[in-house]
Formats: sequence, C-alpha cells, structure tokens
Amino acid sequence: MLSLLRPSLALKRVPLATRSLATVVQPKSTNAFNPNLPATLHLKTGESFTGRSFGAPTSRYGESVFSTSITSYTESMTDPSYRSQFLVFTTPLIGNYGVPDNFDPRNHVKNGPPVMLESNGIQCAGVVVADVAERYSHYQAVESLHEWCDRHGVPGITGVDTRAITTLLRTNGSTLSKLAVGDGHDVRPAASEYWDPAKENLVDQVSTREIYTLNPDGDVKIALLDFGAKANILRSLTNRGAAVTVFPWNYDFNKVRDQFDGLFLSNGPGDPKHCMEAALNVRKTINEWDKPVFGICMGHQIIGLAAGLEAYRMRFGNRGHNQPVLALASSGNIKAGRVYVTSQNHQYALELVDPFPKGWQPFFINANDASVEGIMSTPESGKRVWGVQFHPESAGGPLDTQLMFGDFLASCRAGKHAGADLPVGGFSAAKFSAKDLEAGL
Repeated sequence: MLSLLRPSLALKRVPLATRSLATVVQPKSTNAFNPNLPATLHLKTGESFTGRSFGAPTSRYGESVFSTSITSYTESMTDPSYRSQFLVFTTPLIGNYGVPDNFDPRNHVKNGPPVMLESNGIQCAGVVVADVAERYSHYQAVESLHEWCDRHGVPGITGVDTRAITTLLRTNGSTLSKLAVGDGHDVRPAASEYWDPAKENLVDQVSTREIYTLNPDGDVKIALLDFGAKANILRSLTNRGAAVTVFPWNYDFNKVRDQFDGLFLSNGPGDPKHCMEAALNVRKTINEWDKPVFGICMGHQIIGLAAGLEAYRMRFGNRGHNQPVLALASSGNIKAGRVYVTSQNHQYALELVDPFPKGWQPFFINANDASVEGIMSTPESGKRVWGVQFHPESAGGPLDTQLMFGDFLASCRAGKHAGADLPVGGFSAAKFSAKDLEAGL
C-alpha cells in the first residue's frame, strides 16, 4: 500500500484501466423504478422527511448539503468534491434529460478523461430531489437517473419538500444525515450513529494511486496534484495543448519539478487540514521554484495553507453555478473591479486577514458573503502563484473564468520559451503570442 501512495521517482506510464478518470463501460441497471418503496431522510438536528426511494434500494449515512444549480446534475453528482455528501437539489425537477454515456468519441485526447461526466462514477452518497423524472428525453441520454443511481449503488429520495430541507440547511449549516430506505425507514437513528465524513481524509479516497500522462506530445509540460480532479480540469489543460502528468495528492513534486513548466493543484473533497503533507510540499515548491503554480478549490486552500493562512469551515458552504466573485487585482485576462459569475462547490474557505502574509494578496472575494475566493502572489515577490476557490473549468456552470487556464499556460510558455520571470500580478497580455491569448478565451 505504501508504494501506491508514494510512487517511485520515475514517471511511469500505466495502463488505461488503472487511471482514476479512464472511461469504463459498465452494465446497465436491471431494477425497475418502484414508486411504492418508501424512504426517509433523517437529519441529526431532529427533522425527518419521508418520500419515495429511487436509485439503489440501500440506506446510507452522509452529510446533507444543497446546490442551487439548475442544470448539470450529472456533472455535479460525478464531481469528487461531493464525496460522501447527500446532494439536495433546490431545482424541483431533476432527471428530465437522463444520463449520457461515459464515453464520447469527440474527445480528441487519446485515452483521455470522459467528456460527458466529471469522473468514472457517482461521487455523492445520495440524492435528494422534489420530483425525479421517470421519463427522460435527450439525444445523448442512454439511461434514466434512477437506472444510473441504481447501477452505481447510490440511493435517492423523491417526493420531499426540498425547500424546507434547504431552509434548515441554511439555518443550521450542512447537517449529518441518514437516508433510510425500505423496512425501518422511519426509525430515527441515535445521535451516536451519525457518521461525520469531515473527520476522514476524503482526498485519499478519490485521488489517483498511479502516475499517468495525458497528451504526452503537448508543447508545455504541467504536473497536476490530484486531490480529486474533475475531468474538465484535465480537458481544459490538454485541449489547450498541454501535456499533463497526474500525481497522487501526497506525492512530493519537488523531486521532479525540474521536468515541468508549471504545477497545477486540483479540486477535492473535505477538510484541507487533512492534507497538510501536501501543503508543506507546496510551500517548499513555492519558496524554491520560480515557475507558475495554479490551484483550484482544494488546490487553492492548499496554497493558502502553504502561504500561512488558515482555513475554516463555513456554515453551509457555497454550491451552485451562480456565485458572483469580485476581482480585487488584475492578472492576465482577469481585470480588477469586474464581477465574474462562477461555479462553486466547497464547505471550507480561507480566512480573510489584514494584513495578508508577506508576498501575498487577495485576488477575488465573494460578492454575496465576502469570503475569500482567490489569492495570488504579489508582483514584488517575484513569484507566479495564484489560486481560486471557484471552478473556472465549469462543467457545469458559466464560462466567465475559463480564460484563466489560458493565462496559466501562457505564463508557463513565456517562462519556458523566453526564460522570463513574470509575476502573476504584473504580466501584460502584450508579452504573449496570439496563440497564447486565443487559448485564454
């Protein structure tokens, strides 16, 4: 097991079957939807909501959170950041366009990640909806939401008041829960029975166990620390011409950093303090390396811990595709003073302190709750490091900030081809080629 967690220094290539995001064809569900099978969602705060079961007829413990996303339920459910959580959708009708196949021949990266979903399977512990669609209609759909959940062993509940549940979660915060199905569904569990996923290192459950490379012929070489990377992060990098080598979350990148033009830290689930080993490694990288470093979501929090900031647990977090963020500084195509609409999924955030640690500055703040949405190295630091709490790769969500991938790769290419030392806060678009700028749009 130790050898799996800490691969050898050599960047070995592994077969497709061992990759965490490789496309895998799985058998369809054979269990028909049973509208008479009861289910109850029990909240540790004392409330219970009884409805009908769909998906897998099994009971589970987890943590209830809500998402305000109107579409893209398949992307949300396959996002590793939702690991071990009951996903409460505020949108009333879920499942009306079915579920696509986990393979798409349009993916131009050979042996690359799935195009239609964000990982190989459903990551959330269960799904809570007001009304699940028993019929679906979409030209790319191959199965219903019920069939998909059943095939992956994930329970769901429908016919419950998701508005009331969301109100409770907003008031009390994300809440430990049990989704009980079938016989005994209405029996409340004892307080001691509720399982708290926040106490576990969920990143270790979703990170790759092996090192692998996508688009190996790319012109710029990027190392990615996988804390639970969404497939569209890999697509966003490879589609812009990068060769991406994916490492386990706790791999010491400093051993091989001279082989790469930039470091990327992915999203992931849970408390970032479970990943202090990675934060210490990243601190060493930032202090000793002059190439670009970019982090998203969990990756952003790891950069913050490396910089000396603290992370805290929010009451109910930010989850949805409509979160506005205000840019406090300019960097590449991001302009200070502008508001960008973003996709988010996080329970933890970095503390906003004054003064900020030396060499660092806030990059974005949330326009709704003023939480930290991004940090970056200052021009005076001579570093090119920045992180964002939101998901610029979207999938689903708005595309406002996808240009940040182009900015990151443009900085990597500038340093590689010109030997430039360009601080993130200070580089000008005029210093990059037209190809680099087009990649950022």
